[in-house]
Amino acid sequence: MSENKVINFMAARKLIAIISVCLVLASIGSLAVKGLNFGLDFTGGVLIEVGYEKPADLSVVRNELSDAGFQNFTVVNFGAETDVLIRMQSSDDPRLGDKVLEVLRANNTKVDNRRIDFVGPQVGGELRDQGGIGMLIALLVMMVYIAVRFQHKFSIGAVVALVHDVLITLGVFSFFQLDFDLTVLAAVLAVIGYSLNDTIVVYDRIRENFRDIRRATSLDIVNISLTQTLSRTVFTSLTTLLVLVALFYFGGELIHGFATALIVGIFVGTYSSIYVAANILLQLKIDKQDLMPPARPDVVDDGMP
Repeated sequence: MSENKVINFMAARKLIAIISVCLVLASIGSLAVKGLNFGLDFTGGVLIEVGYEKPADLSVVRNELSDAGFQNFTVVNFGAETDVLIRMQSSDDPRLGDKVLEVLRANNTKVDNRRIDFVGPQVGGELRDQGGIGMLIALLVMMVYIAVRFQHKFSIGAVVALVHDVLITLGVFSFFQLDFDLTVLAAVLAVIGYSLNDTIVVYDRIRENFRDIRRATSLDIVNISLTQTLSRTVFTSLTTLLVLVALFYFGGELIHGFATALIVGIFVGTYSSIYVAANILLQLKIDKQDLMPPARPDVVDDGMP
């Protein structure tokens, strides 16, 4: 590759490192002050799906529930305009769903009960704790995998990039107080896998170029590697984002959180593969010696032919 075709990504590495640190600190601060707005999967509560003969007026449904004394609920359409989904958090009353149906049927005699799902607070707390442990285990396993496949400096860079992506994604949900439920947790775990895959592609090329290019500095090799993988990274991210944007706008209320987490995570993950994972390698002073195969022990001549 000729020199004039190489993009100097690392020229702005210090400025972008400052931006990344600020974003991570802001995310940690928001998580510490505001926390996450856990959905009923984690807090416990009731999910009620009902069907009307005609398109339901959501404002009327909300007023009926408020007048009956219910609090901490959300009312949204579920698919068709005749289908309504009601979420009520923080309740240990297993008959709450039946009471809601009685209120709705008092003014609308034909309200079909599609389903009532009850999640107790204890079960929700267990799901929250297990989800957090699951994310930590995923990060640990990824670190071990990178260390075995590449070298320990690569594993440090990959895990820093993954933690960066997860914290910023969680920070967005915390700052805007978006609902955080099991679908969002699944999206965060998917972000870990996606970001790691992107980072491995970059690291693979960096490792190959360290072995193939003899007269170049570590900075030059990183820039060459990022330039070579840029088209693959950009096209993969763009095609994935197109699908997620379509899901966000046309997939319905229930997967808005899932799509939002993936959109944020993929955007941040693509950025971190270039400016966080590769930058960490330079900060750790990666060089050709780190990637040389271990020396073979001397073979003792025993006189045998």
